Amino acid sequence: EQSTDVVSVWEGGSVSITCSMYNSENELGMYLRTRVPPENVLYVPKDNKPTVNKAFVDRIKYSEEGAKLTVTLLNARESDSNFYLCTRFIIRNDRHVRLDGKTTIVVVKAPVVPPLNHLFLLFLAGIVEQSPLVVNIQQGQSLNITCALNSSYKDEEICLLKTHTQPEGVLCVSSQKALEIFPVFANRLEYSKEEKKLVITLHNLQQSDNDVYVCAAVLNNSFLFSVSQRGTMVMVKGIETAFPNSSWAYYSLIIMAVLLLSVMMCYALYHVHMKKYFQKRKTNTVYEDMSYGSRRNTFVKPNVYNNYT
Repeated sequence: EQSTDVVSVWEGGSVSITCSMYNSENELGMYLRTRVPPENVLYVPKDNKPTVNKAFVDRIKYSEEGAKLTVTLLNARESDSNFYLCTRFIIRNDRHVRLDGKTTIVVVKAPVVPPLNHLFLLFLAGIVEQSPLVVNIQQGQSLNITCALNSSYKDEEICLLKTHTQPEGVLCVSSQKALEIFPVFANRLEYSKEEKKLVITLHNLQQSDNDVYVCAAVLNNSFLFSVSQRGTMVMVKGIETAFPNSSWAYYSLIIMAVLLLSVMMCYALYHVHMKKYFQKRKTNTVYEDMSYGSRRNTFVKPNVYNNYT
C-alpha cells in the first residue's frame, strides 16, 4: 500500500501516473485500472505484449524504467476524472493474488465555457455542490468548507481535494464511516457528516495552504465520479511584522544602543548644567551703607546755636 496522489489538469492536457513494479519471479504483470466503474485501462504482463482498453488506445503511452511503470494519458477528457489504481498480480501457492498499490485521483477540469456536447457532464458536475466560493482569511485562523449532494443519488465516498497550486488530497470519507486524512492536514482537520452533507473544518491555516479546494463524490450504484466545478478558492494572508524575523536580533541591538547612548547624553548634559548653575550663582552678601550713619548723625545732631539763644 502506498499514499494517494492527486493530479489536476485542464481538459486537453496530459496526466502521468507512476506504478511500482518489483519484477520478482512470481509476478505476472501490472494493471492500471479505474475504480468507478471498475475497468482495466492498461495491462502490462511480464513476458507478453501490453493490452490497452479500447477507450484509451490512441491516448495512452507507457514506459518501464527499473521498478517503475509510468503511464501517460494524453488529451485528457472531463470523463477521465476518476480513481486510478495500480494493481499487481502475482502467483502465491499456485494461486493468482491481486495486490492493490498506489491510488491516484485524477481531476480533469473543463474550460470556463464548455461546448454543447458537454451538457451531460455539466449535469453530473451539478450533482456536487460546494460552498463558500472564495475565502480570504488571516494566517492561523480556521475555515469551513461544505460539500453536499444535490440529487437522489447516495454517496459512496466524498473527498476534498487541493487541485491547483499543489494537487493533493485533504480528506476522504466513505458511507461506511471509514476515512482518510491526508498528511497535509494531519491534526488540523475536523469534519461532520449528515446524510448527503459533509462539513470540513480546516484549522491553523498557513500561506502554504493557498489553493483551490474541490469536492468530489463517488456515487453509489451508479458508477459515477462527480466533481464540483466551482470549488473554493482559499487565500491565506500572512501576519505582518515590524521587522523580518531574521533581522530581529540586529534591530534589537540597534534599539538598545540608541537607548544607551540617549541615557549617557542625558546624564552628561545634566552634570554640565548643574556645574554651570553653581558657578553662576551669586553669593548671598549683605552690604552696609556706611554713608547712612554719617548722614544720620548729621540729621539728628542738635543745633548748638539754639542752646545759646
